[in-house]
Parts: sequence; C-alpha cells; structure tokens
Amino acid sequence: MPSFRTTRQIAHTPQEMFDLVADVERYPEFLPLCEGLKVRRRAASGEGVETLVAEMKVGYKKIHETFTSRVTLDRTRVRILVEYVDGPFSYLENRWSFRPVGRGCEVEFYITYEFRSFALGLLMGAMFDKAFRTFVQAFEQRADEIYGRQRALGT
Repeated sequence: MPSFRTTRQIAHTPQEMFDLVADVERYPEFLPLCEGLKVRRRAASGEGVETLVAEMKVGYKKIHETFTSRVTLDRTRVRILVEYVDGPFSYLENRWSFRPVGRGCEVEFYITYEFRSFALGLLMGAMFDKAFRTFVQAFEQRADEIYGRQRALGT
C-alpha cells in the first residue's frame, strides 16, 4: 500500500497550522489536485473535538474522481485524522500533527492509500504520490499568505 510521511519545521504556530489544515473548504484555493470540497456534515463531540464528513473532488487532466472522508479535528491535542468513507479508494488514512518548536512548529504529515481499481491506481498513482509530497509545502505557502511570513518569524 503506498504511503508517505514527512516532518517539516514551519515558522507558524501549531494553532495557526491546525486552523489552516482544518479549514477544508478552502482547499480548492491552493491544494494540488483539489477541484472542489463540500462539508456534508459537522458534529462537535466535546473536549475540542469536531468531526466532519467531507466530499472532495480531485482531478488531473481528463481524470476526475470524488471521494468522501471523515475528518476528526482534535483541537486540544492539535491533531487531525482523515479516514476514508467512499469513492475510488479501497483504503485511505491521513494524519496531521502540530508540535511547538521554537517560534514555530513541527508539522508531521502521513498518508497511506490504495486505489480500489488497479487501472486507476496505474493512471493516478504516480500523480497522487507527487501531489502528496507537495502538500505540506502548499500549506506552508498558504500560511505565509494568510498569517504573514514576517510576523511568524518575529521580525
């Protein structure tokens, strides 16, 4: 099963990065392959935990797919868990964690997935892998745009 993990130090606070990743409806504005995203349901479960069911449309050239996932936003622990519900995958899990480091934070991103169709895996697998490798960078650039690079660095 393909997977990818990266850890990166970013010049923004854990809470800023959590808020940015938790704002899933904005993904089409900056995230590679994301063509649309709709939150179908939101539920707060107490102690800073909120669960979303979201539908994401992804595409590359003439290939377009839609999948649904359950997103658990744990504000207290500053973690996000994404679990596959329906679509072209047989399995997908994505985890984010944000830990304070100096004036910024360490962002850990992990994803593992498997396409339901072998043919779709062949068509989209390499492209998904390449996109996943740029996700943390896309969020870091978005944080610089939203929060400002200078303020985050304390200059």
